[in-house]
This record gives sequence, structure tokens and C-alpha cells, in this order.
Amino acid sequence: MTNFPDPSSKKCQELFEKSKDGLFELAAQMKIDNLSEDFLKEIVIPISYHLHNSFSKRKTPFLICFTGGQGSGKTTLSFFIQKVLTDYCQRPAMGFSIDDIYKSQEERRALAKKIHPLCYVRGVPGTHDINMGLDLISELSSAGPNTETKIPAFCKPEDRHYAWEEWPIYTGKPDFIFFDAWCGGARPLPEQDWLPPFNQLEEEEDPQGIWSKWSNQELSKDYQDLFSLFDLLLMIKVPSMEFVYESRWIQEQTLAKTITDPNLKEKIMTKEEVYRFVMHYERLTHYILDELPSFSDIVLTRDSDFKFSISKAS
Repeated sequence: MTNFPDPSSKKCQELFEKSKDGLFELAAQMKIDNLSEDFLKEIVIPISYHLHNSFSKRKTPFLICFTGGQGSGKTTLSFFIQKVLTDYCQRPAMGFSIDDIYKSQEERRALAKKIHPLCYVRGVPGTHDINMGLDLISELSSAGPNTETKIPAFCKPEDRHYAWEEWPIYTGKPDFIFFDAWCGGARPLPEQDWLPPFNQLEEEEDPQGIWSKWSNQELSKDYQDLFSLFDLLLMIKVPSMEFVYESRWIQEQTLAKTITDPNLKEKIMTKEEVYRFVMHYERLTHYILDELPSFSDIVLTRDSDFKFSISKAS
């Protein structure tokens, strides 16, 4: 990590002092309790400065992917770094999530009838509208200073996109586009060594591997077209699959805090429902935890106490 910024360097310290109040305000807006200054100093600021310093302005935005298990902190980290770059480095940044480009219920229902009932459940490769993401990147890349671009927005409790007129608008052309995806940068699993059912869900609903192999084949298609556009891949590596289950449950609890509509609150998942939901992701998540660090540009390790450290930076 010889070229990676030292958190104790003068430049990083100055950037921290300039941005810390704004970052704590953002944390409050996001209902994040007990935000650590160390997290900002040792993780957010060095990565922000690295992106600012290493990626000189060009005609098209840089595409930065944050990947890692569900609930690992990808979106939160992305928001913090976007704010530092935009507000304190004068490098406009915006982001969107793979969760915002899901296929509609109707599209997934058609897949469920044609392929396998589990294809209806959103989340795994094959259930996203990758062309929606590619089109968004293209629109932002060709935007002018005053161009208004609609950013897709998906309501998880209702399992549908918000109405188009409710989508947020980004004005101008960003220097950076952040894309967070639990499977961002992943490559298909080799099918010659396909393992038997991974968990209770697969044993009960996909014992022959029809659905899991379908999803793996989908990952080999237009997902790879999107992943090939990444200028930098950052992975948050969690210690175990059990950590993913617990983190996803915490994520659901945090979501519940931000929802005021009582009808939507009723659709928040219970802990048992969250664990069943995460089982859909387990096979690919194991592969990601094992394989993705080797071809990620930056790897953050998150321990069982939810503390981050930078274990790889190139």
C-alpha cells in the first residue's frame, strides 16, 4: 500500500477536519448511531483522498464499484465518500445501487413460470435489469452541466420501483459514479464442481440446482458487460456467512427506523424472514468471499465487532 494515503498525513488530516461536521450530519440523517471518528479518519478520508488524487478529471465519469455481502456497509461507505468528494474536494460524485435496477414483479413472475419459482424472488443475478443500469451510466456520461438525469429508485417493502416522477434527479455530469452491489465484480462459479444444496432453502425448493445454475448462467451475461466498465473495485470482506445474516438483519432494523408509512412498516421482515431471504444469496456469497479479494483493487476487512481496516490497496 505504498501509494495509498496515510491517514496521519497532513492532507488526510486537513480533509478530515474540513469534512467531519458534514459527515456527522449525514450520519444523523441516515439514522446511524455512534459513528466513530476512527472510521472516518482511517477509512472514509484516505479512500476519498485516494480517489480524488489518483483519478484526474476526464470527459467521462469514473465508475467505482463497492461490493460485499448484504449489510456489509457498502451503501453507507459510498454515501460518505460521495459527500467528501462532492462537498470538500469539488469532485462531483453520485451513486446508485444494484437494488434500484430490479426487474419488475411482472418480469420476475414470467421467469418463475418459465424457469423456476425461485426466479420471482429478487436479489440474485438474473433478477436485475442490467440494461437500466447501463443506460443510466451512458446518460450520465453524456450529460451537460445542466442536464437533469432521473435515477432509478426501488421500494423494497413494496417490491416495486417508485413512480418515475418520484425518482431523484441528478443535475450535471459527475466526476464519479458509485455503484454498490453485493455481487459486483463477481464471476460465474465453475459448474463442473457444482456443490449439492447449500442450505435449507436449496434443499427444499431447488434440490436439482435448476434455479441456482440458472442464476449463475445469468451472471455470465450482461452483468459482465457492466462489471467490465469498473475503473476501481472495492470489496468489503466480512468474516463469515453468519456475519452476513446478522448484518442483513441489522440493515432491516435500520430500514424500519427510516419508514414512517405504517403500511410499509408492516412489510418489514422478521428475523426469521431475513435469514430465509439471505439463503438465496449464500452459494454465490461464499464464492465471492473466497475469490473476489484477489482481483479487487481495495479490500476492506470488517471484523465481528464491525470494525474496518484496509487490508489491500493498489
